Parts: sequence; structure tokens; C-alpha cells
Amino acid sequence: MKLMKQKWIAALSAVVLSVTGLPVCSAAASGTAGDINLDGNLSISDAVLMQRYLLNTRNFTQEEWLAADMNEDKTVNAFDLSLLKHALLEKGIVFDAEDLLRNLVSRDVAGAEADDDFVLAQTDFALSLLQHTAENDQNTLISPYSVMQALAMTANGANGETKAEMETALGGLPLDELNEYLYTQRTSQPDSDSCKLLTANSIWYRDDAERLQVSQDFLQTNTDYYDAAAYSAPFDDSTVRDINSWIAKNTDYMIPKMIEELDPATVMCLINAVTFDAKWQSPYFENQISDGTFTAYDGSTQTVEMMYSDEYYYLEDENATGFYKYYEGGRYAFAALLPNEGITVTEYLDGLTPESLHETLASPERTSVITGLPKFSCDYGNSLNEALAAMGMPGAFEPTADFSNMADTASGLLYIGDVLHKTHIDVDENGTRAGAATVVMMEAGCAPIGHEVVLDRPFVYCIVDTETSLPVFMGTMLSMAE
Repeated sequence: MKLMKQKWIAALSAVVLSVTGLPVCSAAASGTAGDINLDGNLSISDAVLMQRYLLNTRNFTQEEWLAADMNEDKTVNAFDLSLLKHALLEKGIVFDAEDLLRNLVSRDVAGAEADDDFVLAQTDFALSLLQHTAENDQNTLISPYSVMQALAMTANGANGETKAEMETALGGLPLDELNEYLYTQRTSQPDSDSCKLLTANSIWYRDDAERLQVSQDFLQTNTDYYDAAAYSAPFDDSTVRDINSWIAKNTDYMIPKMIEELDPATVMCLINAVTFDAKWQSPYFENQISDGTFTAYDGSTQTVEMMYSDEYYYLEDENATGFYKYYEGGRYAFAALLPNEGITVTEYLDGLTPESLHETLASPERTSVITGLPKFSCDYGNSLNEALAAMGMPGAFEPTADFSNMADTASGLLYIGDVLHKTHIDVDENGTRAGAATVVMMEAGCAPIGHEVVLDRPFVYCIVDTETSLPVFMGTMLSMAE
């Protein structure tokens, strides 16, 4: 396969030379050609980075530029992009989506530092989302951060009552202010080997101009505040493959597959992907790990690997006790809250308010606390439609929703069909890895039907002279068997 790739690139390079007169030589043997993000693999992400460079929306480091120069002609241009796409095709990776960033140059926008209003609004959203998704008999894992990013992008296309409902459900802040807060939150996250929170956003829409006309202002706003790439795609099996590949890459493959198919009614997907990877500030040593017992919600007991340590930040409220265990750098910590005996997790969550939760998390007591934390891994996936509707935005899921700032549709309808959410977490002696993805599926249905008449039982019929409105034949149909 490698030899075939070298021969193909050499042949294409010869064509480039004959057309352009540029000196060309093969870079396939170097092992780095096309690996722009320097992760050791060719992927769709490399093609996206090259497209952004060519559209002047991203600069390259020297290493990235050298990797992008596929034909080693000392320049990076459309020929290199073509070579990269063909290299991806050889690997079985299809990149059918057309990046629309050619029309979108990211503008300088103002951010806003987190203050009490933002913190309380985000706590309100996070707690409410957990309260509306947690169940009595199964593990739950959500990323309010991921869901917020995806829904805020979606809200930028809403108008009127739909926009007002979404602002309420997202914590109550005006959308213009929320964009500024979320911009600063996203761009200020740590990104180091010991602790990183990486965020990626994208908007995919159906390549059907007769059916859908997307607002450039909507795309521009989400490019400015959320660095959202925009793709026009056929919304067939290749788009399903592209979207799943994009999500897998941007969750460090913790969410390998998000969607199975795209409904014919779906015209847009707004997607967020998040990767969290952090090492403990004080990792667990082998002698701190031993078998322990975990009692499940139904009273059954399970053997687990329990990690024991002395920590120094104790959490307590009237119904629970807990602790913080910090990750390297101190920007993030693992917080555990154990409801008191006789109080179920659901009962505990139901009794929390945004204010009480924030007070508990913001006021740890500096004291010694002996802790036991089980190693665990969890995958979770769910539709958030019912939860979000209950949180104050039911209208966004109705055909009467107003997303007129997002796009014009042939049917005149545009609404949220589904909000899909998937998460994964690994907690062990070294630290924590977690990934999350949120997909908002926008649908454009048919025009509403005012009345419906189905002749599925006996009926009367006529043949009418329309000038006089007189029947010229009349009859009844009582049975189709005669």
C-alpha cells in the first residue's frame, strides 16, 4: 500500500509539474507528509487544518507547514490539499463535506470573564440537566459544558419566543452575553500533557439549496465565538461516516460512533466534542489500591478496586459529605459527594439548588480526610429532548419553533428534532480521561396539515358538475369486497 501511494503521488506530482512548472518531489517516504496535527496519523482533522490555512483562518507552525507541504515544493496550496484528500481516500477515509470557511474569516470578538452571574447560571443549567436525566436504576454521566456549547450555537439561530425559551433553559442570561462568557471559557482552558480540556465545534448542513438556505450571519457568529467549522454535505452514508470520524477524532476516540443514520428530515447538525485528560496531582501508588466492596442501588454488593488516600479538602452540606482530589496544575479537581445514610442519590439531587451546590463546591474545608475512590469506567448515551423541554425550552422541539435566524427552508419549518449526548469516563490510579459529544439535529418537516380525511371506512361519494355544484353521480361505498 505504501509503494502504491508513493507511485500515485509521484504520478500526480508529475502532472502538477507539467501544469504549473513548479519543482516537485515526493514526500511520501518521509512518514510525516499530511500529518499536520502531528499525531502520527492521517485523518480528516489534517484536511480541516489545511483548509483553514488556505482560507487564512489559521496559521501554521514550522512543523505543521512542513507536514502540509505534501509535494515538497516549498509552498502549501490547493495541490497539497488534493494530495492529502487522495491519501485519506487510500486509507478508506472519505471526506465528502465541503468546508464553508472560505466565506468566513473569524473576526475579533470580545469575551467576558466569568463572574457570579455566569457561574450561578451555569451551575443552574448543570444541576437542572442532571436532575432531569438521572434515574434511580442506572449510571448517569453528562457534560453540561458540551451540551451548553452545542445549544448556545443553536440558540444563535433562534428568534422570538424560541430564543427566549432557550435563554431560560440555558441559565437565564441574554444570548449576546452568554456568547461572550462561553468564548472566554472555551479559549482559556488548559492544554498541557498533565491537564487539558479540548473543545471542538462544527456545523454540518444538507447541501440542497432548494430545500435549505443557511444564514451567513448565523455561521459567522458561531465561527467567531465557538470556532465552529461549517460543512456542506450530502447527508447520506458518507456524511454519517464523516461526522462520526470528526467526533471520534475530537474526543480522542472515546466516542467512536455517535450516529447510525441521518433522517431524511434532518437538514443540519450542530456538534460539540470535548476531551478531558488529566493526571492526579498526587497519583495512587500500588500499596494504596486494594479490593473493596461497593453496595449498588438495589442492595447488591460488588467487588471493586478501591483507591485509598489522604486528601485535604473536605466537602459537606446538610445531606452529604465529600472531598476534592486535585489534578495537576490545580485548575480542575475531582469532587465526590456521598449522600448521608438513608438518602438516595435521586433524593439528594432533588434537594439541591444551584445556590446550595455552588456554596458547597466553592467552600471546601481545609482539613485531612481519609478517602476511598473506586476505579471505574462509564459510558452513557441519551436523548436530551425531554430533559431540555422540562427545563424551559419545549417550543424548540415543535414544528412551530422560530429558527429564522438560522436558515430559510422550503417547508417554512425548522426545529430541533433531537439532542443526542454521549459521554465516556475512565478513573484510575493515574488520573481521569473523559470525552463527550453533543449533536443537535435540526429538522425541516413538511408544511403542516390543517385537516386529514382518510377513507378507511364506509363513505358517500359524488361526481359533481362544478359550474352548478350539482352531483351527476352519487353513491356509497360500504365494502371493497363486492
